[in-house]
Amino acid sequence: MTMTHTLIRYLIIVIAGTLLFVPFLGQVHLFDWDEINFAECAREMILSGDYLRTQIDFQPFWEKPPLFIWMQALSMRLFGVGEFAARFPNAVMGIVTLCTLYHIGRRVVHEKMATWWVALYAATWLPHFYFKSGIIDPTFNLFIFIAFYQLYLVRFSEKKSRHALLGGLCLGLAVMTKGPVAILVALLAGIVYVLINRGLWGYRLRHLAWIAAGALLVGMVWFTAVTAVHGWAYCRWFFGEFTAYQVRLFRTEDSGHGGPLLYHFIVLLIGCFPASLFLFQYSRRRMTDNEPARDFTRWMWVLFWVVLLLFSVVKTKIVHYSSLCYFPLTYLAALQLYRLSEGQARLKPLVRTLLLVTGSLLAVAIMLLPVAGIFKQTLIPYIKDPFAVANLQAGVTWRLAECLWGLAYLAGIWTAVLLMRRHFRRGMLVLCAVQLIIIQVAIVHFTPKIEAYSQRAAIRFFKSCRGRDVYVHVLGYKSYAQLFYTGKTRPANPQYYDSNGRVNEAWLLTGDVDKPVFFVCKITAADRYAAMPQLEEIGRKNGFVFFRRRR
Repeated sequence: MTMTHTLIRYLIIVIAGTLLFVPFLGQVHLFDWDEINFAECAREMILSGDYLRTQIDFQPFWEKPPLFIWMQALSMRLFGVGEFAARFPNAVMGIVTLCTLYHIGRRVVHEKMATWWVALYAATWLPHFYFKSGIIDPTFNLFIFIAFYQLYLVRFSEKKSRHALLGGLCLGLAVMTKGPVAILVALLAGIVYVLINRGLWGYRLRHLAWIAAGALLVGMVWFTAVTAVHGWAYCRWFFGEFTAYQVRLFRTEDSGHGGPLLYHFIVLLIGCFPASLFLFQYSRRRMTDNEPARDFTRWMWVLFWVVLLLFSVVKTKIVHYSSLCYFPLTYLAALQLYRLSEGQARLKPLVRTLLLVTGSLLAVAIMLLPVAGIFKQTLIPYIKDPFAVANLQAGVTWRLAECLWGLAYLAGIWTAVLLMRRHFRRGMLVLCAVQLIIIQVAIVHFTPKIEAYSQRAAIRFFKSCRGRDVYVHVLGYKSYAQLFYTGKTRPANPQYYDSNGRVNEAWLLTGDVDKPVFFVCKITAADRYAAMPQLEEIGRKNGFVFFRRRR
């Protein structure tokens, strides 16, 4: 392939990625917690002018390092503070990810396999959704994946030390994005790889030293700058709190985010449709006689199982914790697509059946969404959570005609899978096209309706307080929405925070406050706060109750 041909392929990928990931980024409010949490950190970073430390509610925030927050802050500088700017960095990372997959796929296996990999990654539910979000994981995962690719190149490239250093730098960037879990994943995967290979074949201790040096260098630059500006005492406190938080996530169900042991298996199986189902096409037959390609495949299997098992053991269960699996999962699936499209294998009846069954279930779920919205009064008696019942009172307009999206998806799935029996390549292209269309429909059409039920009433109240000289606080539940959507500035009154740096809720409720105070709680806690004589209820909507303190 000529250089011009290759550049054209990359240009096509960039254009396609831009069209898929950039439009409609700002049409829905940021979702509590994670999206608003990180966006608020970026907003406060700009407002305070302190770009070395992350803050939330103008207090030090130790849960995440600052790299992704820097990216969001830069985006907000360019586009203004808002949903689009908060999500734009991941849209860019989505485009970079697709280009990276194409580059690695063509280097390791073949250009055709690389093309399948790009198409499959973009056409898979969760990987695509995350590039339209404002959470950290897409950026974090890409840095780790590139680090593993560089580690693979150490064995098969002449410039071993350079690739080892680059791998370490990428690993350091991953740590600066989300934390030391990047090191944990790399260490566990490395140990498993060595055990499988029965030794460090092709690797030397000096390569490991270069990796460690690269990773350490990135962190030390930030650590040195923070120490110089804010002092050693702050750094010691930050790392102590940060470490305690990481241990708590591993050992306990943090903030109620628990789940069964097989939680992430189910998430990947359903959420990564259709890519996940092609793993069942696996056979023991060698994919290629190319040793470098076999070694990279070995790395991908190791990475997949290490991440999946690690986060299955972790007590806190959140969907995106296993999102690093998307890279090896789609790579292994794309290998199978390459074999099938080249006539080197036949689609297994099991895989065909799973595609039809899983795709049909997803299509039926999409068809039932409008039905549930229209006939919600029939469902309400079976729902035991008063807050969820109140959420359903949101004025969301549904029409039975919207079921046609699910019906069209069902028809597309069956058409694609049946076409695979005679012309696999055509059938798979139809399936990818169907997936890309329905994912966009879900993002543009269905997500705003779901957001209207879950949080929009509260966010509209917060936005109504923007620019007013008032205090706004939530009672009985955790949220960052009141910070971001009121455009909160640092409170001048020293009594606003207690000795631990938390909002002094008791002072807001009963103290000698210096400005009007508004409170928001969920309907499940409304009676408790309504009984306080100093609080006056001023409204309630869709599960949220709004109070004003009498002065």
